[in-house]
Amino acid sequence: MQLNAEMLLQGYANGAFPMAEASGQIYWYAPDPRAIIPVGNYKPSRSLRPVINQKVFEVKIDTCFEEVMRCCAQPRFAGDETWISEEIIRAYCDLHEIGLAHSVEAYFENELVGGLYGVALGAAFFGESMFFEKSNASKVAFHYLIEVLRKNNFQLLDTQFMNDNVERYGAIEIPKAMYEARLIEALQTSCRFEL
Repeated sequence: MQLNAEMLLQGYANGAFPMAEASGQIYWYAPDPRAIIPVGNYKPSRSLRPVINQKVFEVKIDTCFEEVMRCCAQPRFAGDETWISEEIIRAYCDLHEIGLAHSVEAYFENELVGGLYGVALGAAFFGESMFFEKSNASKVAFHYLIEVLRKNNFQLLDTQFMNDNVERYGAIEIPKAMYEARLIEALQTSCRFEL
């Protein structure tokens, strides 16, 4: 069955998310432990602060969602395989159309040079992927994601798996049962996604 927006919503509400294999086959994952970034714990690195303060990048939300997804889907090194298939792009774009999938974009001289996308349900944001074509662009996009989440009282920022990238932003691992309890609580609150 083709992945669609309704299936995505059911998956996220139950703590699962999809990834495509090189063959295009989609599998659902619910890792244990689960990686999250406590929204209140994030602090920009000392080296990033001047980039933010000098407004090196213009930051926008939801102006080119599909383009951000396609940039995230690009291989990052020779032999790299993407988990973002055409089927996944279509389903998330449908979710974006109904206001539940979002992108944060960094522009330099009016050109998209970095960004991220994810899904917002209740007071939970599920970060999916990020990319950059200019140094610090994705870090600035992430900084503004945190600003959005704090301003609008989001309770949970899910980053799925622990890796070096999310660890630098303050990610921690929690047991699946604890994650599910936090998710249930977050889904009972309604939040807007806006700067």
